[in-house]
Amino acid sequence: MADAARANTALIERFYSAFARRDVETMLSCYRPDVVFRDPVFGTLSGQEVRAMWRMLNARAADLAIEFGNVTATEGDGSAHWEARYTYTATGRPVHNRIDASFEFRDGSIANHVDRFSLWRWAAMALGIRGALLGWLPPVRSSIRARAAKGLAAYMAANP
Repeated sequence: MADAARANTALIERFYSAFARRDVETMLSCYRPDVVFRDPVFGTLSGQEVRAMWRMLNARAADLAIEFGNVTATEGDGSAHWEARYTYTATGRPVHNRIDASFEFRDGSIANHVDRFSLWRWAAMALGIRGALLGWLPPVRSSIRARAAKGLAAYMAANP
């Protein structure tokens, strides 16, 4: 394995190890200042939005547990599988989300981070029967995304 690939593998492991410890500042130190993040709930975020999202999620999840594995990386990109277990605060329902992440690296930091998971499966766990029956519908997905955007905007306003 080339030195850059080894360093990128270590960077992903550092990110998720910090996440598991709830050390958000170490997590964020793995990112470039202009990082771009995408997932099914928050859509596309960049820079300060990404940082605020991780700070918000870490602050709100009282019982968050993170596990990760299958970390691989090359000189330019990488991937990992991670799982999050927590109580969704809006409903009090337990969530066990299984996520496949992909990364692009630039200058020794994460430049792009994409998390992929089933929004329908997440909605069923987080929202219960409504999410299970309707979570695949575009209006429900839009409502989930709008709630996430509103929550992030409020967090950013309160934590400049």
